[in-house]
Amino acid sequence: MLRLHFRWLFSISLLAATFPLTGCLFRTRPIERQLSNAPLKTATQQDLIDYVNTQAERVQSMQATVDIDASAGDPKNGRITDYKEIRGYVLARKPDVLRMKGLLPVVRTTAFDMVSDGKEFKLWIPPRNKFVIGPDNETSYQPDKRMENMRPQYIYNAMLLLEIAPDDIAVLENGYETVLDSKRHRVEQPNYEVAVIHQGPKGWYLSRRIEFSRTDLLPHRQRIYDMQGNVATDARYQDYKDFNGISFPTTIEIERPRENYDITFHVLKLELNLPLTDDQFALEQPPGAEIVRLSSAHPGALGTNAAIAGSGGK
Repeated sequence: MLRLHFRWLFSISLLAATFPLTGCLFRTRPIERQLSNAPLKTATQQDLIDYVNTQAERVQSMQATVDIDASAGDPKNGRITDYKEIRGYVLARKPDVLRMKGLLPVVRTTAFDMVSDGKEFKLWIPPRNKFVIGPDNETSYQPDKRMENMRPQYIYNAMLLLEIAPDDIAVLENGYETVLDSKRHRVEQPNYEVAVIHQGPKGWYLSRRIEFSRTDLLPHRQRIYDMQGNVATDARYQDYKDFNGISFPTTIEIERPRENYDITFHVLKLELNLPLTDDQFALEQPPGAEIVRLSSAHPGALGTNAAIAGSGGK
């Protein structure tokens, strides 16, 4: 046994002595991970939760003039269709009411007009003379009709930051995000991420991840999940500006991975917390319009982007 132990030590010593003589076992490489040198701010988990809830409380309504850019992919033929420079108007009022109207480029005639109370949506498409009524949720999703799965509630949930409820579980993570430095180089920068866990009908599930930049402690990304753990909405917020003491992003990009489309709002004008009446969210069926009624069992809606496509938007 002693002889065996001696041989083992001798082998290890011989191997260690050989390492410096062989150039193939060790090599020095430059560090590939470049870190940002921007000054960073710090916050606690409660600070970030308080910001979300304060922002949710302070913004009760919005009235915005926007330019809309949208893209939709078709995996079957490997093509992406872009819709650019659509002038739009967005009205939103908590808790769940939204109206969005889009105008065609150049001619500025109505491409679509849509309202939602959080449960039901109505969509008027003048170029197709169609008036669509259906549930404002994901139960009528059809994989083969991606462009027809757009719902106003997706936009509402992304544009207006919702509170983290007292019965939710919030968890703080210190992570990293990729940003561009002053020389437009891609670098990594520490950030904060708050995961919100919510109790649904079938138990607890990851509801949202809200990412805060360490340079300004503002939300710059929010991922909203379905109850199966899939990313339903991936929203990014940029170009914050002050509107009567409230910081609000003027570039909002909303991506829906499952439906394979994204829509970006460039805010041109924004008024917050103006009184909005029920009449401003009323959308009646125009005389002679074809009615399309949807249900969870019989889906097939023409969504917002589908309305743009069908009306000739480019």
